[in-house]
Amino acid sequence: MKPKFELTKDQKNEMVGLIQGYFEKERNEQIGNLAAMLMLDFFMEELAPVFYNKGVEDSHAHMTEKLDDIFEIQK
Repeated sequence: MKPKFELTKDQKNEMVGLIQGYFEKERNEQIGNLAAMLMLDFFMEELAPVFYNKGVEDSHAHMTEKLDDIFEIQK
């Protein structure tokens, strides 16, 4: 089961605007709110978990390294 990411209405509206702005600037296309919202839903369901898990893995590696540094003091 994929984790569910919850965003506030304001966060969603901002991200929908960013997606629309991207399409306008980079592709010279205008997409509506529904298309941008569906794209945001796709990103949240399919892509966000990958980035989230990568962040967790990076944090774990960092904390492990710091704990190893602490234990080095004992030797």
